[in-house]
Amino acid sequence: MQAQAFTRSEIEDFLYHEAALLDDWQLLEWLALYTADARYEVPATDLPKDASPENNLFFIADDAFRLSERVKRLMKKTAFSEYPRSKTRHLVSNVRILDSSGDRCRVSSAFVTYRTKSGVTDTYIGSSEHTIVRSDAGLRIAKKRCTLDLDSLRPQGRVSIIL
Repeated sequence: MQAQAFTRSEIEDFLYHEAALLDDWQLLEWLALYTADARYEVPATDLPKDASPENNLFFIADDAFRLSERVKRLMKKTAFSEYPRSKTRHLVSNVRILDSSGDRCRVSSAFVTYRTKSGVTDTYIGSSEHTIVRSDAGLRIAKKRCTLDLDSLRPQGRVSIIL
């Protein structure tokens, strides 16, 4: 059986769905989009694009277990940084399929994430690279790396939301 080719519109719809789940704070449903061996990374703003979390400081370098723990923590009232939760709006654009082989493709996109909390709106801008796999359950994310196009995290000071 030959693998079904990925289309940009299929990938865009999937990324828009991911963004909507995050904006609606449906974190368990969002987590279900990830594979059992997934990675979620946000490198520090001063690192080169090919930096690895093994020998560089990343804001976030989660494997699947740590990602599930992050979601559990964000959903608790004891998660001070996100209780009450922030209001977010994730915008995704410039979606491109970089390469595709069999049931796996690598996708790049640009993002803007607005976060509003306590009367302050922060803006996170950058680019994402997803590795997406086609499974019996549909499309799933094997890796997501969000590279911020910011000089620093000021005035935000942290990344307490999921980009």
